[in-house]
Amino acid sequence: MKIKTITFALFLLNTISNIHALNYADTSSSLVDFFESLSDDNAGSTSFLSLNIPSGGRAESMGTAFTALADDISFFDYNPAASSILDETEAAAYHNAWIADSAMETLAATTRYNNLGIAAALKCFYVPFTEYNAYGTKVASSYYSETTGIINLSYNFLSGYYFKGIAVGINLKTSWRNMPDYTDDDSNELISSSGLAQSALAFMGDIGLLIRFNAAKFYSSRDTNFRFGLNIKNLGKAITGFGESIKEDDPLPTRICAGISYKPFMPVTITAEFRQGINLSNISESELWSAGGGLEIRFTEFFSFLGGFLIQGSNPRISFGGETSIKDIVLNANYTFDLTSSLNPVNHISISAKVKLGDKNRKAIAQKVDELYSLALEKYTEGDLEKAIALWEQSLQLDKGFDPSKEGIKLAKEQQKLLKTILDLQKLD
Repeated sequence: MKIKTITFALFLLNTISNIHALNYADTSSSLVDFFESLSDDNAGSTSFLSLNIPSGGRAESMGTAFTALADDISFFDYNPAASSILDETEAAAYHNAWIADSAMETLAATTRYNNLGIAAALKCFYVPFTEYNAYGTKVASSYYSETTGIINLSYNFLSGYYFKGIAVGINLKTSWRNMPDYTDDDSNELISSSGLAQSALAFMGDIGLLIRFNAAKFYSSRDTNFRFGLNIKNLGKAITGFGESIKEDDPLPTRICAGISYKPFMPVTITAEFRQGINLSNISESELWSAGGGLEIRFTEFFSFLGGFLIQGSNPRISFGGETSIKDIVLNANYTFDLTSSLNPVNHISISAKVKLGDKNRKAIAQKVDELYSLALEKYTEGDLEKAIALWEQSLQLDKGFDPSKEGIKLAKEQQKLLKTILDLQKLD
């Protein structure tokens, strides 16, 4: 009997979600038994499971525990609030060789205007589809694919020198699932629009929050070392089929994700994340929790080692990779494998290339603000309060959130009032 499109799709997507561990005879039974207890009967029960496949790159190298860190253009999959706090304008391309000859291709770009971040991305997951008849003859060949377009908008509220603000962002996403046409059992002829009846369109959004602060910091830097991130992913609706076969109740892989990022020392960053799936059509059929952790060790300014661990269902995964920079180009290579199946060096590899396109002169402005602040301090110590205030006000014109200048102006004006009071008292005498 021929393999029909819907049967193939269910098989593929269930494989992607790793519903059950792959039990090989040579695998340690104790390890398999332990993780088999985490098997989730509801895994793979939602549509558009490609939304859970990472683009690759830096985030996947850290076990996908990236909701709190979100410090590069990989933020699309993890926290939409991050575009408002990235240092530079970035563009990136990702290739993720997934399982069963499938792949994910991603193009993305992001930029920031002061506290406002905007970005866009296009992701395409695809896998070859081949149909054979009962005699083993190929009768249809095409691609099954899921393509997602993303528009991002975020803003960093209450940003200042000491408190870095509360970043809030959204992703607006549209996904199209393309199911190829299949053949008639009797004639072996392609049925026109048969795949369209099983294709689907989805509209959804993500909402993210990101807060940065200092805690247990053992090095000197203006950058914060602790982050907390929260993201609600894939809130929306999918419509399957068109015409008489339309179906509007396909749940999406909605998740609530919460994570932390901690940098105790300058070269070391640690991340941890917890996720809970939510089936908005039937809460009782929601997927089980998942969790991950990541580690970055920056050996030099141009090279970092990245590693991570992800528990999701009965098939845990370990990932590791390296990231290197050549001027304004950052390259990442990652390899991910699961602990309960065999190692295959070409099974799951991702690569990415990121280009830094400048910071819209923000670094130069920050240096100018520092210079004006320092010069104002000199004038203050010399007793030239008017000049000091003027210089601090000038620095605030460049950076309204530079709190040390605000404090300097307040102190100088209080000093002026005190001097005026002393002079008035002397006149009375």
